[in-house]
Amino acid sequence: MADPSTYRPKTGEIPTDPGVYRFRDEHGRIIYVGKAKNLRSRLNSYFANPATLLPKTHAMVHHAASVQWTIVGSELEALQLEYTWIKEFAPRYNLAFRDDKTYPYLAVSMSEKYPRVQVMRGERRKGTKYFGPYTAGAIRETMDTLLRVFPVRSCSPGVLRRAERSGRPCLLGYIDKCAAPCVGRISEEDHKALAQDFCDFMGGEAKRFINTLEKQMKEAVAELDYEQAARLRDDIIALKKVFERNAVVLTEDTNADIFAVEQDELEAAVQVFYVRGGRIRGQRGWVVEKVEDASDAELWEHLMQQVYGAEESQQDNIPRQILLPELPANHEYLAEWLGGLRQGKVSIKVPQRGEKAALMDTVQANARQAMVLHKSRRAGDLTTRSLALAELQEALDLPMPLLRIECYDISHVQGTNVVASMVVVEDGLAKKGEYRKFAITGDAAIDDTASMYDVISRRFKNYLAEQEERANAAPASGQIDAGGEVAEPVRGKFAYPPNLVVVDGGVPQVNAASRALADLGITDVAVVGLAKRLEEVWVPDSDFPVILPRSSEGLYLLQRIRDEAHRFAITFHRAKRGKAMTASVLDAVQGLGPAKQKALLSHFGSLKKVRAASLEELGQAKGIGPALAAAIHSALSADAAADGAAPAVNMTTGEILD
Repeated sequence: MADPSTYRPKTGEIPTDPGVYRFRDEHGRIIYVGKAKNLRSRLNSYFANPATLLPKTHAMVHHAASVQWTIVGSELEALQLEYTWIKEFAPRYNLAFRDDKTYPYLAVSMSEKYPRVQVMRGERRKGTKYFGPYTAGAIRETMDTLLRVFPVRSCSPGVLRRAERSGRPCLLGYIDKCAAPCVGRISEEDHKALAQDFCDFMGGEAKRFINTLEKQMKEAVAELDYEQAARLRDDIIALKKVFERNAVVLTEDTNADIFAVEQDELEAAVQVFYVRGGRIRGQRGWVVEKVEDASDAELWEHLMQQVYGAEESQQDNIPRQILLPELPANHEYLAEWLGGLRQGKVSIKVPQRGEKAALMDTVQANARQAMVLHKSRRAGDLTTRSLALAELQEALDLPMPLLRIECYDISHVQGTNVVASMVVVEDGLAKKGEYRKFAITGDAAIDDTASMYDVISRRFKNYLAEQEERANAAPASGQIDAGGEVAEPVRGKFAYPPNLVVVDGGVPQVNAASRALADLGITDVAVVGLAKRLEEVWVPDSDFPVILPRSSEGLYLLQRIRDEAHRFAITFHRAKRGKAMTASVLDAVQGLGPAKQKALLSHFGSLKKVRAASLEELGQAKGIGPALAAAIHSALSADAAADGAAPAVNMTTGEILD
């Protein structure tokens, strides 16, 4: 019996979206399938105190060895996908928890003399068209709503025979929810046509019927037949309510594999939904190492070859349509090759709109979740973190374990608004409270090497100053003072120094960082650089890089730290640039802050109109008094005389303010 705590996912890893989850045993067999409006809330309930669980739930979670989930777009999609997988895998605990009934379908018995609309479960019957599955409540509501527009027979054979003998219809015939073919109100042929219209509507032709009813409603209004127009209006509302758009269930003739990918520089998480007969029949995912220097089109080409070329029975596994977010390289030849394997035509397309594009969004959400889960589990696993740190220590020939790593990145646009970031990793995990940002100006902003030298110098000068402050503190941190109290430790802006400094760049950046440490007399901190192009690890005063295997956990850790430093630097740079790039003469007006500037421009519409305004007109703007109006008028007049009233421009958006 397994311990649920050994496979319990972290709460932060579980999405809050609706979805379907599967518990698997140690052999990979699915033993339970369930659905949830909120996956995080539902899955956490399975890992509560065992004493609070029902006996069957307790047995299931202790039998399972892993749990997986698939996010979908709505609760309805979750229900349908749950049903599909319960039917396909017949999980043992689903059979124990549920009764022996199947999910209900809306069925139309087209083979009968008078076709009948009914709710059906169990095995499918020949000559009957099925739509669904639905929940029990939803299917009754759907059927009741549609019968007012398509009054197809819904009574049992006994009720039908009794009505035929008596010549009187049942209650549904009297309230116009049945066309009453039993008493000849409608012919057999017309009733079958009505049943066919019902099937066409449920099969996806709702727009045609709704458009027809809307046209009839307009004609009724034109003829001043408002009662008929009101009835048609109600019918239109009913049809629109029933035909709720569903991104999971497509038309019944749809057989397609729908792919999506979430990727970074090194890895790609691919997800595919197998749609057969308009229903999702399965899901599969991969996290693959990307081919170096390969484009997205080449990635899809390689994936198609591996997915379909290795199938033992390609004819049964290759669908008519393969939907991708981007056409693969040589897609015409690839489609021809797949068509030969399938012994039928295969089309490779990129859905642009409609149900298939919406379903691809759902697949994309699953790919995104798979990538996040993959990364968090790799980063969060203690064994993996320990292996990564040990690999780095051995590869760099360092004498001490890497308890703390700091990574630095420089960000700017053509030498303007130069900033730097410092991110911190302790024991292989990010410590965001220790992150720092640096603004770089003057000679230090000349180039990346000067900036890197400046940042490293400033960081470790602060550290040395804090060390001196601690040494001079009386009483010393952590010691007992004269009053018998334990003194609070002196807390600085920077914690203890790292074992390893990582810089984003190659030899120039590494040498600049190493020189900064040497100039400060710090010799016990190692420095390396991670170059983006080939992911080489550079060390100071070396003509050759350290090459780590692409599958190395140590390299993955360095890449993750480097990417986090880059993200942090970019975020700071954009914020700084956004504040600095709005140029306006209004900034020089004393007492005119951002809020009043915004109100002034909103009142007049542009800076040009503000310039043309008189003192009285300026005073009419919200928050602008006589003194401030005079200051604005004076500043704008002086500015116009000085530079010909050059326009003010928001350099972030490119918007001309006047």
